Amino acid sequence: MPRFLLASQSPRRKELLSRAGYAFEVIVSDVDETLPQGMTPREAVETLARRKANAVSKQYPGAVVLGCDTVVALGGRILGKPADEAEAKTMLRRLSGCTHTVYSGVCVTDGARETVFHTATDVTFYPLSDDTIAAYVATGEPMDKAGAYGIQGLGCVLVERIAGDYSNVVGLPLSESARVLASFGVNGTISV
Repeated sequence: MPRFLLASQSPRRKELLSRAGYAFEVIVSDVDETLPQGMTPREAVETLARRKANAVSKQYPGAVVLGCDTVVALGGRILGKPADEAEAKTMLRRLSGCTHTVYSGVCVTDGARETVFHTATDVTFYPLSDDTIAAYVATGEPMDKAGAYGIQGLGCVLVERIAGDYSNVVGLPLSESARVLASFGVNGTISV
């Protein structure tokens, strides 16, 4: 099996791949994540995933590299990671009682070929009181997460329903990624 590298420092992506039985190394890409104005969420995540994967692939010829980027979008507008608690509260108020979309872009490359795709999952929040929002923000969990919440943590109590891939909302659409990785000769515990 070829050497498999994850071009991400996300603990959630590492956990998803580990639970699925993949043997991999983490190599942080450290690429510029600024994007031109007017990109759709789908274009943004695919562009950033490709940048991350290709930056690491250039350093490790022959290795299979997975790059990924995830954003939360409400009404087509990307909600990044909150800069502070006030911004986290503002984001959560906007998401309250609404359906938003989580997009992840994935790029898998071995230097000779690459596959790029995106996955979109709709997430609906319950209506949230100011007290609920304040209590959640006080936990600190929203501060390093796109859209100011983590579905795999305490933020799960905010979510009424999802339509689509749960692992995508966590940060890596694992089912589709597994199939692409298999086409590059990389498998976890269960070959797909």
